[in-house]
Amino acid sequence: MKAMEYIKKRDIVSTHPCFSEAAHSKFGRVHLPVAPACNIQCRYCIRKYDCANESRPGITSRVLRPSEAMERVRLLVERNTNISVIGIAGPGEALANDATFDVFRTINREFPELTLCLSTNGLMLSERIEDIIRCGVKSITITINALRPETAEGIYSHITYRGKTLKGKGAAELLLFNQYKGLRNAIDAGLIVKVNTVLIPGVNDEEITQIAYHAGQIGADLMNIIPLIPQAEFANIHRPSHIEIDNKRKHCEGFIPQMTHCKQCRADAFGILTEDKDMELEVLNACIGEEYCDMVNP
Repeated sequence: MKAMEYIKKRDIVSTHPCFSEAAHSKFGRVHLPVAPACNIQCRYCIRKYDCANESRPGITSRVLRPSEAMERVRLLVERNTNISVIGIAGPGEALANDATFDVFRTINREFPELTLCLSTNGLMLSERIEDIIRCGVKSITITINALRPETAEGIYSHITYRGKTLKGKGAAELLLFNQYKGLRNAIDAGLIVKVNTVLIPGVNDEEITQIAYHAGQIGADLMNIIPLIPQAEFANIHRPSHIEIDNKRKHCEGFIPQMTHCKQCRADAFGILTEDKDMELEVLNACIGEEYCDMVNP
């Protein structure tokens, strides 16, 4: 990597609350819930909208149209000077929704100083890598939960790819091939890349160190091992303890740097990671405040 490219990458990481532990209490992010469609069914995933009292991935108070997302960005950037990252993390799969690219293109034109970031399951990453670059995205997170097809088959009930729904080992092989190919393509394109891996006891726990090794060898910047949230088909599997997660990170840190401050954020989260603000309430309060100011200061 050239020196100038390294400096630019380092500067982005230093203000990215998910990629830098030092930044997570200083800089904020905005997640825009504009991507409801998903092309994979994970056995641990339940995506419900209008879940205002829950804080977990795949949750949003409502899905936004691109125009609404831009209104939200303008409002929150104006009100929160520490916002450094705009991300799209669902509530479905970012790359399976054209709205993702529409919103990113507009943000990149209006707020070129902001870092654009997306989360993906990697199924379509290789074929959309050029679109990602053209939109101005600088960092991505890829969720990779397996190395062997047999393990992936136990984690994903089906995938939808190029108009076809696939199940079983064939679907698992295709998904893994696309994920690791996409990971390499993203790194070769100069993106800052984090690999998310859900620790699922009894399913993929023995494989995570191998995922870390391969991700590190390919050149990923960071790995985030997160605990399973027991639900859906995995409702009876226990949530890994902090000790289990810490031990697994220690086993992997020799292969790739480990993230330790993840909050498993909602698809409409905003602010710094140490906060858990209700997006709809905050925006409503802001609008009410502006209307009140207009009334008393005509």
